[in-house]
Amino acid sequence: MRMEWRSSVAAIVLGASLAVAAPMVLAQDVSNPGVLVHAADDEAASMDPAQVEPGEAGETIVLQVYERLLEFAPDSPDLIPGLATEVPSLANGLISEDGLTYTFPIREGVKFHDGTELTAHDVKYSWDRAMTMNLPEGNAGVMVDNSIASTRVVDDYTFEVTVKEVSASFLTRVVAAMVASVVSEEAVEANGGYAEGESNTFMTTNVVGTGPYTLGTWNRGENITLEIFEDYWGTPANLDVRIVIGGDPDVRVLGLRAGEYDTIETDPSFIADLEGADGVTIYQEGLLLEPIHIGFNLNIPEGVLPSTDTIPTDFFHDKRIRQAFNYAFNYEGFIQGPLAGFGEPIPHYLPIGIFGYDPEAPVFEQDLAKAEELFREAGVWDEGFEVSVITESNNLFALMSLVLKDSLEGLNPKFRINVLAVAEAVFDDAHASDPLPYAMWAKNADPAADPDAYMREYVHPDGSWGQVHGFRNGYADPDRIAELIDAGGVELDTERRAEIYAELQRLLYDEPMWLIAAQEGVTLAQRDWVQNFAMQPLWPRPSLKFALLDK
Repeated sequence: MRMEWRSSVAAIVLGASLAVAAPMVLAQDVSNPGVLVHAADDEAASMDPAQVEPGEAGETIVLQVYERLLEFAPDSPDLIPGLATEVPSLANGLISEDGLTYTFPIREGVKFHDGTELTAHDVKYSWDRAMTMNLPEGNAGVMVDNSIASTRVVDDYTFEVTVKEVSASFLTRVVAAMVASVVSEEAVEANGGYAEGESNTFMTTNVVGTGPYTLGTWNRGENITLEIFEDYWGTPANLDVRIVIGGDPDVRVLGLRAGEYDTIETDPSFIADLEGADGVTIYQEGLLLEPIHIGFNLNIPEGVLPSTDTIPTDFFHDKRIRQAFNYAFNYEGFIQGPLAGFGEPIPHYLPIGIFGYDPEAPVFEQDLAKAEELFREAGVWDEGFEVSVITESNNLFALMSLVLKDSLEGLNPKFRINVLAVAEAVFDDAHASDPLPYAMWAKNADPAADPDAYMREYVHPDGSWGQVHGFRNGYADPDRIAELIDAGGVELDTERRAEIYAELQRLLYDEPMWLIAAQEGVTLAQRDWVQNFAMQPLWPRPSLKFALLDK
């Protein structure tokens, strides 16, 4: 499947999906009336906005029960007022002329689930709390690292933030992030408060937000129920929610077909089992903002690699080898096979749907002759090599790793790729290690709403992965890469900012630090009776706000 993309910024952000009208159904045909039943693929570790890990199941719950000052609209990449009544801009005077101070008028009459009323003091408390706790599994780094200098309550309904430097992405990357959700100061203080580097047991398993849902029950390993919050300030939710946890993919498919579930978390591998199923709609428009990638480690200590690996520790320092891996990979096979045609190849490292994505940027395609030429130039063709890639088992990442194995071993029988498919917990431990004890690993990127997040996380030589993977060992001019990324992060002129990212995409094609297999297409399966459906990949997966749905 090949999609056509328009070049304007507004049109290019395809993450947001317009509501799809559901067909008329008779009331007696609807299973579980009054309750939306969603089958998820894993379980939240925490429901505390200060603790939830980006991209993990906890963010799904936080999206439904807590709110932020600003939210992403259901049908566009635009920010809309949430607990703030206006989106700050230079034009409306809520961003200072120097670009450093943001003022947020706070909505009046909003109640928390505990009955207390929202004020600017709760907002300041929530943000200060997340930054002070700064938990390693959480996302407070977007607030702490080169971002927020101070927070201030101007009056009961005015909150002010001063940032350390001008940021073109502050509103999308920080203000709309789940970690910036607003909690009840009174409830937290009554249940342990907060301390630096420490989690709060009460907040891990309880919810006191302002969202359209309150937490009903959490039966570990089985289900989570959410109940309509009757005193919600905005448009109330239509249905209570029951989230069924961790079902096997086959169980989810059978449950949807039988009408036991209304929506299920899916990926393209489900399509063959659901296409044509009576009463089932498969939503398949746009692309997820989570490129699927294999990381190259340029920072390997002596003696840490699996005993079977024969590569030297500086193997990936040579850009010719990194390029050769990119040229050898069977992108079309991965997209048409495991992704069932729902995906697109992308440049390094901006997803389609993000500001700055350049449709003219070079994209790797399989070129076996070019791969062989580069491997020969690098001096590894005749001798060959053996190297391992670690991945979670039984998912797209494992399948991507197998495509890599077939691609490289088919190119040269002296090349050996060992796919170490392990349990999620084992992979997570390895993935969180610094230094990383493997030469390659397979996963996907955390979704973001601004190019600066991707560039700092996955490209910057001194960014999170730049440091762990030792990108300075591989870039010919790491300072130039850093300079461009830093400039793009503060450039408020959108035309100039787009030019910076276009230049970066060309530089990174020549010096790839990742093998990006594809950008996965959006797929989500639902019963026909689900109404008011809207899917927005800028929301945490499954990219649904349950309060919008009805049946």
